Amino acid sequence: MTGTAGEEESEERGKAPAPPFRRRSGPLAGLGVVELAGIGPGPFAAMVLADLGADVIRIERPAEDPLRLPPEQDPTRRGKRSLVLDLKSERGREVALALIARADLLIEGFRPGVAERLGIGPEVALARNPRLIYGRMTGFGQDGPLAQRAGHDLTYLATAGVLGALGRPPAPPAPPLNLIADYGGGGMLLLVGLLAALFARERSGRGQVVDAAMVDGVALLSTVFHALRAAGRWGERGTNLLDGGAPFYDVYPTADGRFVAVAALEPKFFAEFATRLGLPPSFIPRQYDRAFWPELRAAIAARLASRPQAEWIALFEGTDACVSGVPTLAEAPLHPHNAARGTFYEEENAALPAPAPRFSHTPPPRPDPPRPPGADNAELLAALGFDPDFLTRET
Repeated sequence: MTGTAGEEESEERGKAPAPPFRRRSGPLAGLGVVELAGIGPGPFAAMVLADLGADVIRIERPAEDPLRLPPEQDPTRRGKRSLVLDLKSERGREVALALIARADLLIEGFRPGVAERLGIGPEVALARNPRLIYGRMTGFGQDGPLAQRAGHDLTYLATAGVLGALGRPPAPPAPPLNLIADYGGGGMLLLVGLLAALFARERSGRGQVVDAAMVDGVALLSTVFHALRAAGRWGERGTNLLDGGAPFYDVYPTADGRFVAVAALEPKFFAEFATRLGLPPSFIPRQYDRAFWPELRAAIAARLASRPQAEWIALFEGTDACVSGVPTLAEAPLHPHNAARGTFYEEENAALPAPAPRFSHTPPPRPDPPRPPGADNAELLAALGFDPDFLTRET
């Protein structure tokens, strides 16, 4: 799939990618990706593409950001090669455009207009490579009143209306980890857009721009809750079926200060949960009686607080009561299920999530460890036809 427009041989399945991209193993083998280094959802999306076999070349700034993880500890760099370029210089821009001309995908996460000012915006890039899929990752999108506004995950959650639905009164809405806007509504939505545009290109032969905004993505993730609200089935935060309002869908402390998660939504699962927990049989048919919820919650909390977490895990083991312990981030890789499936892998004494999902015929490779900035400059410059000292020699 990788190749410059007009290079028909690179469009045929099974052919080698155009230099400097390499064919790796995995479902996206042969896909060439340029990532303009940033933070958050863009690097995450590029990491997933690399996990699945794409050859991702990360263009980085000459100076590192001191607020980020050291390169060798940054998992979003795994499986990628690194090219350090000063995109504000004519030579850096020339090398970048030569690389973009051979790519399938480009990912950038600048504020609107920055890539254009650098001379590598969509108009220039698509003129060089009409088959390019140009992915743009921002918080508020490429247009609209807030397009130029700075923000982070919490900002976009708030704007999309989701933050206001999290947590229980009288406490303020609870900030979640930056999984929802950055990685769910951002990186994952960008990935869907990029792959959809690739699918469209198979039929049209044309590239296009994908405008992925975290506010849009978070709003999309909340579709069902808007529908429930419109139907009169979703009320104030902390009072609903899936936000901790229901006593059978919540997290409870145990006798040893640990926690168990209870998610016994369906009546048959709740019946098994209540029976094994030792609640009175009369409680079971009243599961969805909201007037009974305070009494039910108190009973569940008292029972679960009477024994340590490990005993409850053992009691509910092998049942459909939808009860689980709540491991910490450090404990999750040791969970028997995660260990059996290889959900995590060891890298430099750290347990990291493995590539997902699983593929029956084209399993992705084990991720290569992160490479330091500029580690591949010499190789990539040569593959693009530039002299090794092109970026540094005097004019």
